[in-house]
Amino acid sequence: MIFEVLSNKKFRYLLAGAWNTVFGYFCGVAIYYRFGGVLGVLLVSILSNVLSISMAFLTYKLFVFKTKGNWAIEYMRAYFVYGISSGIGILSLLIFVDWLKIPFWLAQGLTIPVGVIISYIGHKRYTFI
Repeated sequence: MIFEVLSNKKFRYLLAGAWNTVFGYFCGVAIYYRFGGVLGVLLVSILSNVLSISMAFLTYKLFVFKTKGNWAIEYMRAYFVYGISSGIGILSLLIFVDWLKIPFWLAQGLTIPVGVIISYIGHKRYTFI
């Protein structure tokens, strides 16, 4: 039964996404508290994002989509997909918070499922083809 569930690509994507979210959060916090006074928030954010996207790329490539070869091309494509997903998320937050006056915590929660869907479709149809 567990092997049947793990054979489902969408389930593996959600599982990997949960891990990547936790990793990204703690990666950012750890870098900030270790180097924040020296690097500043912008550089901490950039470094954290590079590490987090790299981890996400590895988990999706090896655990979810299981593609062979094409490491450099797929890695660059992953950045492209995350760029689109982030752009849509930022635009959505602006609309929800500034125009619709939805509290930020709720708006952030509303953008997560959209980002998950966009990223899954982007990775499935573009990054890991």
